[in-house]
Amino acid sequence: MDSNRSRLERCFRAVFPDLDEEQLYNATPFSVRAWDSLATVNLLALIEEEFGVQVRLGEPSTVSFEGILDGLQKGLEAVL
Repeated sequence: MDSNRSRLERCFRAVFPDLDEEQLYNATPFSVRAWDSLATVNLLALIEEEFGVQVRLGEPSTVSFEGILDGLQKGLEAVL
């Protein structure tokens, strides 16, 4: 497992501890019932702290575990 994926997984698991692996990797605000505004703030703070990046809010339809991971791996600011 690559380092960024495992680090991002830890962030998601801290906010959404009840997700199984498949749910976690496919997580979006629309697929995770517990993903509300407070969860977004918590996830954003964890990602910023873990990766040392500033996360900017994007369109909810484009936010996902894989999308955030892709942005981190490309060295871009994560879009949440």
